[in-house]
Amino acid sequence: MHLRMVNKQHTLMLLPNMFGSLSSTIMSLMIGSYASSAVTFPGVKLIYDAGMKFHVIMWMWTGLAGLVFFNCFFNWPSEGFPTPDEVDYSKILTMHEVPSSKQKAVEERLSQKNGDVQHSREKLPNEPDAAPNTVPFRRSVFSPIFLWSLITMAMTQLRIIFFMGAMNKMLEFMVIHGEEHPPNMRVVEAENTVGFYASIFGTLQLLCLVTCPLIGYIMDWKMKECEEEKCASSGIVQRPKRDRKIQKVTNAMRAFILTNLLLIIFGICNLVDNLPLQILTFILHTMVRGFIHSCCGGLYAAVYPSNHFGTLTGLQSMISAVFALLQQPLFIVMVTHLHGNAYWINMGLLIISFTGFLLPGYLFFHCRNLLRELKAKDGQPASQEMQALKYIEANGFKPHRNGSASAEA
Repeated sequence: MHLRMVNKQHTLMLLPNMFGSLSSTIMSLMIGSYASSAVTFPGVKLIYDAGMKFHVIMWMWTGLAGLVFFNCFFNWPSEGFPTPDEVDYSKILTMHEVPSSKQKAVEERLSQKNGDVQHSREKLPNEPDAAPNTVPFRRSVFSPIFLWSLITMAMTQLRIIFFMGAMNKMLEFMVIHGEEHPPNMRVVEAENTVGFYASIFGTLQLLCLVTCPLIGYIMDWKMKECEEEKCASSGIVQRPKRDRKIQKVTNAMRAFILTNLLLIIFGICNLVDNLPLQILTFILHTMVRGFIHSCCGGLYAAVYPSNHFGTLTGLQSMISAVFALLQQPLFIVMVTHLHGNAYWINMGLLIISFTGFLLPGYLFFHCRNLLRELKAKDGQPASQEMQALKYIEANGFKPHRNGSASAEA
């Protein structure tokens, strides 16, 4: 399942770059479509119960997977879609727009000072392969954000996969309550109850497609304000109200907080010995399963270069999948030593789930550092101007302070 998730992410993560400020929403919608694909398994079970042989079903499934593979192979784009930060809009405007008289005057003035403007633009590192290569991949791997995300993803994957693997046994325990030799009527009741709730769990997987855009909306919150706006009357390009990187990291922090809160509520509901309450547990499980991948993908897209995104996502998926293999010994302990009672295992996993708040905690301090750097960067030109004024005054020249001078400024 994890390998399919990696392939799904690597083949579809180019497409959200075409949607600008809605890229995270489109990404979460794709992840939701992947996660909701589990709803097909109840249909497969119905086909199997109708009398079709299992190997025939699997060969049909293999044929559909082959069609998807060939579709990706022949329709793979020759060049990746650049992110909004990597698009060189100066080249687009130069190639497709006729410059006005003011633009020609500015271009001539710049050409006299810095040479040919067109030639200087070609040297800018705005190509998709130029700017990201300045950051070594090793630095991205050993960065605190990636390491904290590994802990969060590994813990969440273990929590989610253990529940999926042990769900039938936990539902059976809620009916039999650990009796070693239950009567036949109780055994039949347990089988019917497990089958009924398992079908509900499979059907609810379709909620991934409905709920995942919510976390994408949080990831795209106020991203429109990070774009430059051109005044219609004066034609002056106004500065963005918010910094794009800071807003992305802030949104990712909020998304991780919401996902971890849902994971904690899921763990609490899992401790309650009540069958109807487990439907709420199924819903929370479905939401967390889709949310956590959207959060991680949005965070990597915000912090790391685009040419590191696929490798980091694959590395994170592989490590979290290996860590999730611990669900097998936990399941053996539950069945043998705990006689089907998963209470203490769920309690331990609930306590471990609180480590998921370490990543948004670090992102909070990271945002503060980015804000501090941004303020220092904005204040640097003003300080240079004050130094120039002091230098002029020291050499016997006083700046004009009359009305006309201030008006010109």
